Amino acid sequence: DVQLVESGGGPVQTGGSLRLSCQVSGYPYGGNCLGWFRRAPGKEREGVASIHTEPGTTYYADSVKGRFTISQDKAKSTVYLEMDNLNPEDTAVYYCAAAPFCPLDNVQFWGQGTQVTVS
Repeated sequence: DVQLVESGGGPVQTGGSLRLSCQVSGYPYGGNCLGWFRRAPGKEREGVASIHTEPGTTYYADSVKGRFTISQDKAKSTVYLEMDNLNPEDTAVYYCAAAPFCPLDNVQFWGQGTQVTVS
């Protein structure tokens, strides 16, 4: 079975940082697109960041450019989202996602979501 297991969410103060992790199993890691969506209360789902695992091209939403960094550890089949200078507008449930194309087009699998709360 395909599993995308997220970790690293939680509460944080404005201006703080968090790092989310998404470990992928049962899915062909190489040559696909992995990344993160988020859904805030009362708002539509937003694609945040994604990475094409080979060659490592990254994509970011304008709202997070310069603050968020997506990276990967191929040996661990894990994608990370480093979130810096967080503000309350970043409060949302963050979902890891896997797709054949970047930026996360035609998502095939989703993680369970992890809550990020900025106050």
